[in-house]
Amino acid sequence: MLGPVVVHPEAPDGGWGWMIVLSAFLQSALVFGVIRSFGVFFVEFVTYFDELSGRISWITSIGIAVQQFASPVGSALSSRYGARPVVMAGGFFSGLGFLLASFATCLAHLYLCIGLLSGFGWALVFTPSLASVARYFKRRRTLATSLALTGVGLSSFAFSPLFQLLVDTYAWRGALLIVAGMSFNLLVCGALIRPITLKEDLPGPAGHGTRGTCWTRFSSLFGLHLLGHFAFMRFVLAITLVNTGYFVPYVHLVARARELGFDEYQAAFLMSLTAAADLCGRLFSGWLSNCRGCRLARILVAWTFLTGVALVAIPWGRDYPLLVAISLCYGFCSGALTPVVFSIIPEIVGIANIFSSMGLLQMIESIGGLLGAPLSGWLRDATGDYVASFLAAGSFMLAGSLVLTTLPNFSSCLAPPPSVPEPSAKMEDGEGTLLASATAPVGVLTPRDCHPYKVIPETEEPLAKS
Repeated sequence: MLGPVVVHPEAPDGGWGWMIVLSAFLQSALVFGVIRSFGVFFVEFVTYFDELSGRISWITSIGIAVQQFASPVGSALSSRYGARPVVMAGGFFSGLGFLLASFATCLAHLYLCIGLLSGFGWALVFTPSLASVARYFKRRRTLATSLALTGVGLSSFAFSPLFQLLVDTYAWRGALLIVAGMSFNLLVCGALIRPITLKEDLPGPAGHGTRGTCWTRFSSLFGLHLLGHFAFMRFVLAITLVNTGYFVPYVHLVARARELGFDEYQAAFLMSLTAAADLCGRLFSGWLSNCRGCRLARILVAWTFLTGVALVAIPWGRDYPLLVAISLCYGFCSGALTPVVFSIIPEIVGIANIFSSMGLLQMIESIGGLLGAPLSGWLRDATGDYVASFLAAGSFMLAGSLVLTTLPNFSSCLAPPPSVPEPSAKMEDGEGTLLASATAPVGVLTPRDCHPYKVIPETEEPLAKS
């Protein structure tokens, strides 16, 4: 007989939550750090398979696309079974993809192994891990998220030279085997995620019951009810516009510098400076939001607007010191807005919808990420330089900041209460006791393995001491 599920009145803002942050830090490093540094293998694949660069580039493109489009799957599985087994399964698939890729004999094998298999593993890892951080923190949520996301910047510095050393020492097949071993450590990261049940997860009296239709259950798991939440959908539209311009400098800033006559080392140094500023921006944003005097929506609008201004200013950076200064501004502001994007979601939809909302956001915003770089390249081909490309990218960012100002109570200093109805409902046994399943840690009630909740009084803080 299972014991009662412990319900916490609010996020503990510490305790085991810092282990969740460490887990998310390592996960972001082993997912996006690997993606950002995978260019080391690019040259090796071009030489070995004797293929065009465009075909080789589809390896990571497929992986990123699968990671974002499959995020709702990871969110739905986390809502049903909890984040821990989902992240561990994702780590297994991620490592298995690299392991099988080391035996590849043609480019299609790399598409399937790294693009599809590892990409699907990344989808099961990233969104549930960030959502778990959000569930453990409230007042320090942005600080915790920013610390978790610094793994991307730090690993980008470390992995590129490490991967080059591995390729030089063991060739690309041996290097992929070692990367597979690194990725299997995601299973350990997933094991650190301890499920937590919050008061917001409890079913409300207006619920529709878990014995509803299959469509009702499907809609609840994948967050389809959020498609009718207009504030959330405005937020998704804004982030999609932001995503359209966000990645353009990572693709075209080096080419812009070379277009202005700077050598390849000067151009590459711009990206190193941008990455360093990105890391500093994430840390500063977490600190600022932790001691903020205004709402997260205002902070997000400010960082988004400043990032757009920096993008628009890039075409005017015709001498190297000025271009360096603009690149530093872009890196700092773009890094600062990232943790706020994920931290503000619970204020819009409520913490009980964090898994499904993050998955839905990742899937829809990927449209902007996939269109931004090709659109910039087309504008460059049409105009003969990158001026129009960066102006368009900055315009998308500025448009996104305008849409963000339409979020509820943007002008108020108080955080708005989430307005999304909970998809779960009240279930009672013969004595009227509220029941819940231990396999549904985020409020999805099931008729099996039911047992009473134990609600912790407001004065108790058990997780903070665990």
